[in-house]
Amino acid sequence: MIGAENEQHGIVPIQEALALAESQQLDLVEVSPTAVPPVCRIMDYGKFKYQQSKKLQEARKKQVHVVVKEVKLRPKTDEHDLQTKIKHLHRFLEEGNKAKVTVVFRGREITHMEIGKDALDRIAAEFQDIAVIEVRPKMEGRSLFMIIAPKKK
Repeated sequence: MIGAENEQHGIVPIQEALALAESQQLDLVEVSPTAVPPVCRIMDYGKFKYQQSKKLQEARKKQVHVVVKEVKLRPKTDEHDLQTKIKHLHRFLEEGNKAKVTVVFRGREITHMEIGKDALDRIAAEFQDIAVIEVRPKMEGRSLFMIIAPKKK
C-alpha cells in the first residue's frame, strides 16, 4: 500500500488499509491489480479523475487538426481560372492543410478524361517542390481527384 504522501506502508491487510483511508477521509484505489500482491494507493479519487480529464484536454489542445480543403475544376476550365485555383492551393498548403483537387466531368466530357489528367499533372508539377502527392489521380464516379499535402519541414 502507498500512502497519501507517497510513503510506503508495505503489505497491509485490506480492512486496515480501508480504515486508514477512511480516517484520512480519502479513497483506497487499486493502482496495479495484476501485481502480486496488488498495489493500492490512498488518494482523493475525485481529484485524481479531475486531473486526468485536464491532462486529456491539454493533450487535445496540442493536437494538430488536419483539414482537407477542396478545389474543383472542369475539363473546360480556362488557363487564368486554373492559375487562380493554383494560387488558392498555394495558400492552403502554406497554412499546413491538405488539398483535394477534383476535376468534375459532365455529360460527354467523360470521354476526354485525358484533359482532366493533364490538368492534374500540371498542378502536380507546379507543387512538386513544396508538396507531396498523397493520392495519385484516381477516378471516382464522374470525377477525377488527387490529394496533395505539404512537405514536412
